[in-house]
Amino acid sequence: MADKVKLLLVDDNPMILAMLRGALTPLANVTTATDAADALIKAVEDPPDLVISDYRMPGMDGRQLVEKLRSRPKTAAASVILLATKADITEKLSAQEPAVDDFVEKPFFLREATQRIKRVIDKIALEKMAKSAPSDGVLRGNLSQMNVVDLVQSLEMGRKSCALTLTNKDDKCEMYFREGQVTHAEYGSLAGDQAVFKVLRWTDGNFQVNFDGKTTSQTTSLNTQGLLMEGLRLLDEAQRDAGKAGEEEEDVLLDS
Repeated sequence: MADKVKLLLVDDNPMILAMLRGALTPLANVTTATDAADALIKAVEDPPDLVISDYRMPGMDGRQLVEKLRSRPKTAAASVILLATKADITEKLSAQEPAVDDFVEKPFFLREATQRIKRVIDKIALEKMAKSAPSDGVLRGNLSQMNVVDLVQSLEMGRKSCALTLTNKDDKCEMYFREGQVTHAEYGSLAGDQAVFKVLRWTDGNFQVNFDGKTTSQTTSLNTQGLLMEGLRLLDEAQRDAGKAGEEEEDVLLDS
């Protein structure tokens, strides 16, 4: 998946730029720029799928960079994440155009920011895969490319209506989405929430996304985020009970 999404990372702080590049390089094809003017030149030369930019930079700031990107046909469709303080997001950015896909609030922990950015990268990767899907409209892939949690999050963020089929050896699970929300799931004798919980841990096997797949059944009681949060909580509990919980990784707090 890393070579499928082109990411342009913009920050005038060399330390933050280096730390984010190191964290995001396994997830995407990363290009960096140290100011908005350099970023604009690079974006026009090789249009990125995603731009991650600091808001407060000398000269042209992140909001002005987004405006210029949106005004150019080659870069208008790029997804954008801005790094900004809570005050800037609330007072200057969240209610203004041009809209961005997400904000990362500064200061931030590197691991938390990476996870937030990864959700957007996964959504873009899934959309790129969907555009190259065969004429039957069914997107096929391997769970080693994108695991179940990432798939479900991507379909939610993209507000997709579809049927997701997961297979792992002889096991099979069907999930149905309506505008990004899981409405129905079946796994063996299980249905609804419990069926979803059972397959969230899968990292092996295959998936199919049928964008014409529909159902009128409603067996889930939680929304998509609720299913993910509860399912991962149950998985963590099971791992702790089995003595399999891994050691905590060191995290880094980054500020401007």
